[in-house]
Amino acid sequence: MLPTSPRRPRARTVALAGALGLAALPATGCSLRLKPLAPTVQGEVDAALDRGFDGIVVHTDRPGHARFYAAGWNDRDAQIPADPHTLFKIASISKLYIAAATTMLVADGELALGDTLGALLPEVRGRIDNADEITLRMMLRHRSGIPDFIHHPDYPGDPDAPYLDTAALVYGAPADFAPGARYRYSNTNYLLIGEILDRTLGHSHHDFIDSEILDPLGLDQTFHLASEVDPDALMSGYLIGFGPDMKTREAHTRPGGSMVASAEDVATFVRALIDGTLLSPTEQAIYTSVYPYDHTGWVTGYCSIVRYHPHIDTVVVQFVNTSHNGLFWLELERVYRRVVAVVERSERDG
Repeated sequence: MLPTSPRRPRARTVALAGALGLAALPATGCSLRLKPLAPTVQGEVDAALDRGFDGIVVHTDRPGHARFYAAGWNDRDAQIPADPHTLFKIASISKLYIAAATTMLVADGELALGDTLGALLPEVRGRIDNADEITLRMMLRHRSGIPDFIHHPDYPGDPDAPYLDTAALVYGAPADFAPGARYRYSNTNYLLIGEILDRTLGHSHHDFIDSEILDPLGLDQTFHLASEVDPDALMSGYLIGFGPDMKTREAHTRPGGSMVASAEDVATFVRALIDGTLLSPTEQAIYTSVYPYDHTGWVTGYCSIVRYHPHIDTVVVQFVNTSHNGLFWLELERVYRRVVAVVERSERDG
């Protein structure tokens, strides 16, 4: 078991996504050959290493049946084996926590889904297209049309800068589409929501997530920033074609991409979102109208997936401490689907 990391200090900083690696993908990693399912989840996890993964952690959460699996390296250079209880940069899975926090404030009447961006953050009027038409609901659902700041050449910039300094990277850029017209994922939505939450609360939304989500659920292995944890408790991360460990090379600090957690904590949180442990019926109705119960995450060196599978009442979390381009993500999804298929078979066969 990894040592428990110290409780998080509260800083008004928050997450970036790193540069995408373009080195050649190993042939074993892009093999699309179909193979029979392994008899066990551990067998599939072990086989995943043949796809070019440095290390992999899988956690399955079914009521009364929590299971942990790992293979490969936690730290490749030090030859430390992967630990299923390790801390991991969960990247955009962080958006689930922000969506839940926003839901709570909407239910309490502190915010409304129809509030406009221009009313909530007046200084972005005239700087972000359609600010007086974009609603909080649209931003939560990635239907705002606001461009994604991570594509700007000046990103990431200063990780300790105010949130709106990062938002300024898209000031003056044309909207991707009219508000509400369609869906396009944009990290800028949740960057702005982080600022909105801080202003509404009068303090960092980190504190609110602690008091209303993490502490009630006992999630003491979930943190807002990698800087809050002991580096020895954090899984190393690797970019294919680039040798050094990415664990401490990038500071991910923007809202919606900065969090660190164990697989078990992520599964416990998602389970609580679903079963009424965390949200009241009113909050549940609001949440389901704006965001799903699953997410993927990517920052340089770290890829993550969490999904709830209602037909087997199971939350499945997968962490892989290796990243690359879009083709590599196909392999991540392929392994994930195979793991779920083994769990389905186990449930079917009793």
